[in-house]
Amino acid sequence: SSPDSAKDGSVSSPENNLPEVQQEQAKVETLPDLNAKIWDEDWDDIPPSSALEEISEEQAVQIIAEPLLPIQSSTLRDYVDHSETLAKLVHLGVDLSQVEKRQKAGQLLLTLEFEKDVKKILLFLKDVGVEDNQLGPFLTKNPYILGEDLEALETRVAYLKSKKFGKSEIAQMVSKAPYLLLFSVERLDNRLSFFKNELGLSVKKTKDLVIRLPRLLTGKLEPVKENLQVCQIELGFQRNEIQQIVYKTPKILTASKKRLRQTFDYLHNIMGIPHHMLTHFPQVFNSKLLRIRERHMFLAFLGRAQYDPAQPSYISLDQLVSLPDEVFCTEIAKASMKDFENFLKTL
Repeated sequence: SSPDSAKDGSVSSPENNLPEVQQEQAKVETLPDLNAKIWDEDWDDIPPSSALEEISEEQAVQIIAEPLLPIQSSTLRDYVDHSETLAKLVHLGVDLSQVEKRQKAGQLLLTLEFEKDVKKILLFLKDVGVEDNQLGPFLTKNPYILGEDLEALETRVAYLKSKKFGKSEIAQMVSKAPYLLLFSVERLDNRLSFFKNELGLSVKKTKDLVIRLPRLLTGKLEPVKENLQVCQIELGFQRNEIQQIVYKTPKILTASKKRLRQTFDYLHNIMGIPHHMLTHFPQVFNSKLLRIRERHMFLAFLGRAQYDPAQPSYISLDQLVSLPDEVFCTEIAKASMKDFENFLKTL
């Protein structure tokens, strides 16, 4: 049983994700930090290490007794003909060229037997709700789950069910954040408590938040805490405003601080948008600053940059950023695409 199972509530240690054969080596070279920020344009993926490290002849023999097996190799492809596990994973759609960039992942796969080790995890993932055509992409992102203790995985899913997450919600969360099930029940519980308490959200709203952005449960907390501080101290939002902003647009918690500051500065200080209006439409922070700037300047050039709801020619932030160029030009700017294109050339 995995040391990370719920029985002792211990926090997952990356080397516990490896089979026993590997644990000795793992003391020296552990897996990448699984708390690392993953799967968002503003979050780095787990940093690729070197491709599959060269292995000794002795290790190769332990992996599979086959005279034709390459003793040293820098790529998993060389092993596919000799490994039923790799061959079947390739058939499932696993991209070995990506897997081998992940530290120790290649060696882990070579120690696993398909029937004994892999099959039960695949059945578990299907039971959780990962679709057949998503198994390959899922395991490409998180091959480490194949070395996890099945009982520990089941315990983590049982915990989510105990917190009243529905089956389809759990399936959605696991698919969006493939590392989710590598983390102990204790960690998942601590994370849910953090977002509930830090943001002052109800249990239902906290659940809704992590269903929409499950990487909040797997990423580091430091950037999240920093972004909350930026919103409050630097940008001047009130606690209740931050609560609304984050609930409507969870990605703000993981956005680049520099981008948050620049976007706010332009919207608030150049365009004159007050805090309460930004709170009402925080999705504007997900827009590219260039798009906001170009459209605002075009409207200002036409004398139509009016963002006060009390005025008849009011333009909402939603209209400003979310409409396609064609619609923005004809319906909001009352101009042609050609006019807009010509204006942009003058910038």
